[in-house]
Amino acid sequence: MPLAFGTPPADPGAIVDGIAAWIGSAPLRGLVERFGGRWPTGDLAAVLAGLDDFSAAHWDFRGGRERPDAREPALDPSTARLVWDVATALGLVRAARPALPRYAHLLVLGGLAHACLRRVAYAAHLLRHGVGVAGEVAVLGSFRPLSEAERSILADADVVGADTEVDALDAAVRLAFGVTRPAEEDGVDAGHPHHSWSSRTYHPAGAPPVRVLAAPSSEPQRRRAHTADTQRFWAGHARLSSGDQLLLVTHPNYVPFQHCDALRTLAVPYGAGIDTVGVDPALPDPARLPEPTLTPGRYLQEIRSAIRSMRALHAAL
Repeated sequence: MPLAFGTPPADPGAIVDGIAAWIGSAPLRGLVERFGGRWPTGDLAAVLAGLDDFSAAHWDFRGGRERPDAREPALDPSTARLVWDVATALGLVRAARPALPRYAHLLVLGGLAHACLRRVAYAAHLLRHGVGVAGEVAVLGSFRPLSEAERSILADADVVGADTEVDALDAAVRLAFGVTRPAEEDGVDAGHPHHSWSSRTYHPAGAPPVRVLAAPSSEPQRRRAHTADTQRFWAGHARLSSGDQLLLVTHPNYVPFQHCDALRTLAVPYGAGIDTVGVDPALPDPARLPEPTLTPGRYLQEIRSAIRSMRALHAAL
Protein backbone atom coordinates (compact mmCIF):
# COMPACT_ATOMS: atom_id res chain seq x y z
CA MET A 1 0.00 0.00 0.00
CA PRO A 2 2.54 2.65 -1.07
CA LEU A 3 1.37 6.24 -0.83
CA ALA A 4 -1.04 7.22 -3.57
CA PHE A 5 -1.60 10.91 -2.91
CA GLY A 6 1.35 12.74 -4.44
CA THR A 7 1.82 14.51 -7.78
CA PRO A 8 -0.25 16.25 -9.18
CA PRO A 9 -1.40 18.70 -6.47
CA ALA A 10 -3.87 16.79 -4.32
CA ASP A 11 -6.99 18.33 -2.84
CA PRO A 12 -7.63 17.81 0.89
CA GLY A 13 -10.19 15.09 0.21
CA ALA A 14 -7.71 13.08 -1.84
CA ILE A 15 -5.07 13.47 0.87
CA VAL A 16 -7.49 12.26 3.55
CA ASP A 17 -8.44 9.28 1.39
CA GLY A 18 -4.76 8.46 0.89
CA ILE A 19 -4.02 8.65 4.60
CA ALA A 20 -7.02 6.46 5.40
CA ALA A 21 -6.00 3.85 2.84
CA TRP A 22 -2.40 3.62 4.12
CA ILE A 23 -3.32 3.72 7.79
CA GLY A 24 -6.17 1.25 7.46
CA SER A 25 -4.31 -1.22 5.26
CA ALA A 26 -4.29 -4.90 6.13
CA PRO A 27 -0.48 -5.07 6.53
CA LEU A 28 -0.44 -2.33 9.17
CA ARG A 29 -3.39 -3.87 10.98
CA GLY A 30 -1.57 -7.19 11.05
CA LEU A 31 1.57 -5.57 12.42
CA VAL A 32 -0.34 -3.92 15.25
CA GLU A 33 -1.94 -7.25 16.08
CA ARG A 34 1.44 -9.03 16.09
CA PHE A 35 2.68 -6.58 18.73
CA GLY A 36 -0.34 -7.20 20.92
CA GLY A 37 -2.38 -4.16 20.00
CA ARG A 38 -6.06 -3.61 19.38
CA TRP A 39 -7.04 -1.47 16.43
CA PRO A 40 -8.13 2.01 17.60
CA THR A 41 -11.79 2.91 17.28
CA GLY A 42 -13.33 6.17 16.11
CA ASP A 43 -12.80 8.48 13.16
CA LEU A 44 -9.53 8.88 11.27
CA ALA A 45 -8.17 11.44 13.74
CA ALA A 46 -8.85 9.05 16.62
CA VAL A 47 -7.24 6.13 14.79
CA LEU A 48 -4.14 8.22 14.03
CA ALA A 49 -3.92 9.30 17.68
CA GLY A 50 -4.32 5.72 18.86
CA LEU A 51 -1.63 4.45 16.49
CA ASP A 52 0.68 7.27 17.54
CA ASP A 53 0.31 6.19 21.17
CA PHE A 54 0.69 2.50 20.31
CA SER A 55 3.78 3.03 18.19
CA ALA A 56 5.32 5.19 20.92
CA ALA A 57 5.02 2.27 23.31
CA HIS A 58 6.15 -0.48 20.92
CA TRP A 59 8.13 0.95 17.97
CA ASP A 60 9.99 3.98 19.33
CA PHE A 61 13.58 2.85 19.78
CA ARG A 62 15.10 6.33 19.62
CA GLY A 63 13.73 7.75 22.85
CA GLY A 64 14.58 11.26 21.70
CA ARG A 65 18.02 10.27 20.42
CA GLU A 66 19.32 10.59 16.87
CA ARG A 67 18.60 7.65 14.57
CA PRO A 68 22.09 6.09 14.75
CA ASP A 69 21.72 5.88 18.53
CA ALA A 70 18.42 3.99 18.47
CA ARG A 71 18.46 0.59 20.11
CA GLU A 72 17.61 -2.53 18.11
CA PRO A 73 14.76 -4.65 19.51
CA ALA A 74 15.14 -8.38 19.98
CA LEU A 75 12.56 -9.88 17.62
CA ASP A 76 11.98 -13.53 16.81
CA PRO A 77 12.62 -14.52 13.17
CA SER A 78 8.92 -14.74 12.33
CA THR A 79 8.23 -11.22 13.59
CA ALA A 80 11.32 -9.86 11.83
CA ARG A 81 10.08 -11.34 8.53
CA LEU A 82 6.65 -9.83 9.11
CA VAL A 83 8.17 -6.39 9.70
CA TRP A 84 10.04 -6.68 6.40
CA ASP A 85 6.89 -7.76 4.55
CA VAL A 86 4.84 -4.93 6.05
CA ALA A 87 7.53 -2.35 5.31
CA THR A 88 7.60 -3.56 1.71
CA ALA A 89 3.82 -3.39 1.40
CA LEU A 90 3.74 0.12 2.88
CA GLY A 91 6.33 1.48 0.45
CA LEU A 92 9.42 1.67 2.67
CA VAL A 93 11.66 -0.78 0.82
CA ARG A 94 11.61 -0.52 -2.97
CA ALA A 95 12.73 2.53 -4.93
CA ALA A 96 10.35 4.07 -7.48
CA ARG A 97 11.15 6.18 -10.51
CA PRO A 98 9.98 9.82 -10.67
CA ALA A 99 6.42 10.05 -11.93
CA LEU A 100 6.97 13.03 -14.23
CA PRO A 101 9.59 13.95 -16.84
CA ARG A 102 9.97 17.52 -15.59
CA TYR A 103 9.63 19.41 -12.30
CA ALA A 104 9.76 23.00 -11.11
CA HIS A 105 12.37 22.12 -8.45
CA LEU A 106 14.22 19.09 -7.15
CA LEU A 107 14.74 18.84 -3.38
CA VAL A 108 17.37 16.60 -1.81
CA LEU A 109 16.67 15.92 1.86
CA GLY A 110 19.59 15.72 4.26
CA GLY A 111 20.28 12.92 6.70
CA LEU A 112 23.17 10.86 7.98
CA ALA A 113 26.52 11.35 6.26
CA HIS A 114 26.20 8.31 4.00
CA ALA A 115 22.70 9.40 2.98
CA CYS A 116 23.93 12.91 2.18
CA LEU A 117 26.44 11.55 -0.33
CA ARG A 118 24.07 8.97 -1.78
CA ARG A 119 21.06 11.25 -2.22
CA VAL A 120 22.96 14.09 -3.85
CA ALA A 121 24.64 11.62 -6.21
CA TYR A 122 21.23 10.14 -7.07
CA ALA A 123 19.83 13.60 -7.79
CA ALA A 124 22.73 14.23 -10.18
CA HIS A 125 22.05 10.82 -11.77
CA LEU A 126 18.39 11.69 -12.34
CA LEU A 127 19.34 14.96 -14.00
CA ARG A 128 21.84 13.22 -16.27
CA HIS A 129 19.24 10.64 -17.26
CA GLY A 130 16.45 12.86 -18.41
CA VAL A 131 14.63 14.35 -15.42
CA GLY A 132 14.15 18.03 -16.17
CA VAL A 133 14.22 20.81 -13.57
CA ALA A 134 13.09 24.31 -14.52
CA GLY A 135 14.16 26.00 -11.29
CA GLU A 136 16.79 24.80 -8.84
CA VAL A 137 18.12 21.77 -7.06
CA ALA A 138 17.73 22.51 -3.34
CA VAL A 139 19.84 20.43 -0.97
CA LEU A 140 18.29 20.78 2.48
CA GLY A 141 19.93 20.16 5.83
CA SER A 142 20.80 21.58 9.22
CA PHE A 143 23.76 22.26 11.48
CA ARG A 144 23.41 18.89 13.21
CA PRO A 145 26.90 17.84 14.36
CA LEU A 146 28.24 14.71 12.70
CA SER A 147 29.03 11.71 14.86
CA GLU A 148 32.45 10.09 14.87
CA ALA A 149 31.00 7.18 12.90
CA GLU A 150 29.76 9.60 10.23
CA ARG A 151 33.14 11.31 10.05
CA SER A 152 34.72 7.91 9.49
CA ILE A 153 32.27 7.18 6.67
CA LEU A 154 33.11 10.48 5.01
CA ALA A 155 36.83 9.81 5.39
CA ASP A 156 36.34 6.54 3.49
CA ALA A 157 34.95 8.67 0.65
CA ASP A 158 37.92 11.07 0.90
CA VAL A 159 35.75 13.80 2.42
CA VAL A 160 37.52 15.62 5.24
CA GLY A 161 36.77 18.74 7.24
CA ALA A 162 33.02 18.21 7.52
CA ASP A 163 31.63 18.94 10.98
CA THR A 164 27.89 19.15 10.35
CA GLU A 165 25.18 17.66 8.17
CA VAL A 166 25.20 20.69 5.88
CA ASP A 167 28.98 20.35 5.50
CA ALA A 168 28.44 16.77 4.33
CA LEU A 169 25.77 17.91 1.89
CA ASP A 170 28.02 20.65 0.56
CA ALA A 171 30.84 18.15 0.02
CA ALA A 172 28.39 15.82 -1.72
CA VAL A 173 27.35 18.60 -4.12
CA ARG A 174 30.97 19.35 -4.98
CA LEU A 175 31.61 15.67 -5.68
CA ALA A 176 28.44 14.90 -7.63
CA PHE A 177 28.24 18.09 -9.69
CA GLY A 178 31.95 18.78 -10.18
CA VAL A 179 31.90 22.24 -8.63
CA THR A 180 34.44 23.86 -6.33
CA ARG A 181 33.20 27.26 -5.19
CA PRO A 182 29.71 28.64 -4.59
CA ALA A 183 28.68 31.52 -6.82
CA GLU A 184 26.55 33.00 -4.04
CA GLU A 185 26.64 32.74 -0.25
CA ASP A 186 24.28 34.05 2.40
CA GLY A 187 23.28 33.29 5.95
CA VAL A 188 23.12 34.33 9.58
CA ASP A 189 25.41 33.10 12.33
CA ALA A 190 23.22 33.65 15.38
CA GLY A 191 25.71 32.14 17.80
CA HIS A 192 23.80 28.87 18.12
CA PRO A 193 23.14 26.26 15.40
CA HIS A 194 19.42 26.04 16.22
CA HIS A 195 19.02 29.72 15.35
CA SER A 196 21.49 30.01 12.46
CA TRP A 197 21.07 29.45 8.73
CA SER A 198 23.24 29.36 5.64
CA SER A 199 22.83 29.24 1.87
CA ARG A 200 25.41 28.40 -0.80
CA THR A 201 24.45 28.35 -4.48
CA TYR A 202 26.52 26.62 -7.16
CA HIS A 203 26.15 26.87 -10.93
CA PRO A 204 27.33 23.55 -12.39
CA ALA A 205 27.80 23.36 -16.14
CA GLY A 206 24.83 21.88 -17.96
CA ALA A 207 22.66 21.63 -14.85
CA PRO A 208 20.26 23.86 -12.92
CA PRO A 209 21.56 25.92 -10.00
CA VAL A 210 22.23 23.87 -6.87
CA ARG A 211 21.53 25.54 -3.53
CA VAL A 212 22.78 24.00 -0.27
CA LEU A 213 20.61 25.30 2.56
CA ALA A 214 20.91 24.84 6.32
CA ALA A 215 17.72 25.81 8.11
CA PRO A 216 17.13 27.10 11.63
CA SER A 217 14.84 25.24 14.01
CA SER A 218 11.23 26.33 14.45
CA GLU A 219 11.63 25.33 18.12
CA PRO A 220 15.23 26.36 18.84
CA GLN A 221 14.89 26.00 22.60
CA ARG A 222 13.95 22.33 22.24
CA ARG A 223 15.69 20.79 19.25
CA ARG A 224 17.62 21.15 16.01
CA ALA A 225 15.92 21.78 12.67
CA HIS A 226 14.08 18.74 11.35
CA THR A 227 12.80 17.77 7.90
CA ALA A 228 9.69 19.94 7.99
CA ASP A 229 11.74 22.94 9.14
CA THR A 230 14.12 22.59 6.20
CA GLN A 231 11.27 22.29 3.70
CA ARG A 232 9.40 25.26 5.15
CA PHE A 233 12.54 27.40 5.26
CA TRP A 234 13.38 26.59 1.65
CA ALA A 235 9.84 27.44 0.54
CA GLY A 236 10.29 30.90 2.03
CA HIS A 237 13.25 31.44 -0.30
CA ALA A 238 11.95 29.72 -3.44
CA ARG A 239 8.84 31.76 -4.31
CA LEU A 240 6.69 28.74 -5.00
CA SER A 241 3.64 29.06 -7.22
CA SER A 242 0.46 27.04 -7.03
CA GLY A 243 0.77 24.01 -9.28
CA ASP A 244 4.57 23.82 -9.12
CA GLN A 245 5.68 20.20 -9.29
CA LEU A 246 8.38 19.26 -6.78
CA LEU A 247 10.52 16.13 -6.78
CA LEU A 248 11.95 15.09 -3.40
CA VAL A 249 14.86 12.65 -3.08
CA THR A 250 15.41 10.67 0.11
CA HIS A 251 15.85 6.96 0.93
CA PRO A 252 12.99 4.47 0.46
CA ASN A 253 12.47 3.83 4.18
CA TYR A 254 11.83 7.54 4.73
CA VAL A 255 9.53 8.10 1.76
CA PRO A 256 6.15 7.85 3.56
CA PHE A 257 7.01 10.14 6.45
CA GLN A 258 8.95 12.71 4.45
CA HIS A 259 6.34 12.73 1.69
CA CYS A 260 3.66 13.58 4.24
CA ASP A 261 5.85 16.26 5.79
CA ALA A 262 6.21 17.78 2.32
CA LEU A 263 2.48 17.66 1.73
CA ARG A 264 1.95 19.51 5.01
CA THR A 265 4.66 22.14 4.51
CA LEU A 266 4.63 22.59 0.72
CA ALA A 267 1.44 21.19 -0.84
CA VAL A 268 -1.18 22.41 1.63
CA PRO A 269 0.04 26.02 2.01
CA TYR A 270 1.44 26.53 -1.51
CA GLY A 271 -0.59 24.20 -3.74
CA ALA A 272 2.54 22.40 -4.95
CA GLY A 273 2.50 18.89 -6.36
CA ILE A 274 4.77 16.48 -4.48
CA ASP A 275 6.57 13.41 -5.82
CA THR A 276 8.88 11.71 -3.31
CA VAL A 277 11.31 9.01 -4.42
CA GLY A 278 13.96 6.96 -2.68
CA VAL A 279 17.51 6.35 -3.85
CA ASP A 280 17.73 3.23 -5.97
CA PRO A 281 20.17 0.97 -4.06
CA ALA A 282 20.83 -1.03 -7.22
CA LEU A 283 22.66 1.91 -8.81
CA PRO A 284 26.43 2.10 -8.36
CA ASP A 285 27.55 4.49 -5.64
CA PRO A 286 30.19 6.93 -6.95
CA ALA A 287 31.60 7.25 -3.43
CA ARG A 288 31.93 3.44 -3.28
CA LEU A 289 30.38 3.29 0.18
CA PRO A 290 28.49 0.17 1.22
CA GLU A 291 24.73 0.57 1.53
CA PRO A 292 23.77 0.18 5.21
CA THR A 293 21.62 -2.83 6.03
CA LEU A 294 18.30 -1.74 7.48
CA THR A 295 17.15 -3.74 10.48
CA PRO A 296 13.57 -4.56 11.55
CA GLY A 297 13.89 -1.97 14.29
CA ARG A 298 14.75 0.73 11.76
CA TYR A 299 11.70 -0.14 9.68
CA LEU A 300 9.42 -0.12 12.71
CA GLN A 301 10.82 3.27 13.70
CA GLU A 302 10.06 4.73 10.28
CA ILE A 303 6.57 3.21 10.20
CA ARG A 304 6.04 5.13 13.43
CA SER A 305 7.50 8.26 11.80
CA ALA A 306 5.02 7.88 8.95
CA ILE A 307 2.10 7.53 11.37
CA ARG A 308 3.14 10.68 13.22
CA SER A 309 3.66 12.61 9.98
CA MET A 310 0.24 11.55 8.69
CA ARG A 311 -1.34 12.61 11.97
CA ALA A 312 0.25 16.07 11.67
CA LEU A 313 -0.78 16.30 8.01
CA HIS A 314 -4.37 15.32 8.78
CA ALA A 315 -4.55 17.93 11.55
CA ALA A 316 -3.30 20.61 9.13
CA LEU A 317 -6.04 20.02 6.54
